[in-house]
Amino acid sequence: MRSTHTRRAAVAATAALALPVSLGLLAPVAHADDMSGPFGPACASVPEDGAGSFDGMASEPVATAASNNPALSTLVTAVKKAGLVDTLNNAKDATVFAPTNDAFAKIPKADLDKVLADKAQLTKILTYHVVGEKVAPDQLSKGEFKTLEGGMLTTAGSGEKFKVNDSANIVCGNVKTSNATVYIIDSVLMPKK
Repeated sequence: MRSTHTRRAAVAATAALALPVSLGLLAPVAHADDMSGPFGPACASVPEDGAGSFDGMASEPVATAASNNPALSTLVTAVKKAGLVDTLNNAKDATVFAPTNDAFAKIPKADLDKVLADKAQLTKILTYHVVGEKVAPDQLSKGEFKTLEGGMLTTAGSGEKFKVNDSANIVCGNVKTSNATVYIIDSVLMPKK
């Protein structure tokens, strides 16, 4: 009886150690069966401590938290140019689909510069990335959400792999800030004209 118990404990301990290593995940990310924390491949690059860490971001409103994440510096610049910092920081239970710097880099520089210089168009694009309600990971598999811009965006997927509008991948999802949930995405979403 004792050797069976010892063998089970050893198997459980081995499995507990092997699982994170086999998944290649050493950062504090959630797994498909536990979507309570951040998930996705880009979460591993988030600092473990400081203002840009998950704990640091959780204590700040969303625009301030984003400004502490180096991967979101282009988004933060755009938010400032559009005058949306206070709007985002004062929102309650919002969800932000936040494009990375690499997402903005997919847009030709001349086109990006033109959008950044047009406050009305920039505001339209940025507010299309914000949903005025909290979106939980379990709502992403077949989601349809109204944005602050007024249009709709859709989400689809399962496990830890989700797409927004069939074009952008969520690369680090369910990141908490003091007033919003953030899903970091790899493409900029464009509202319908």
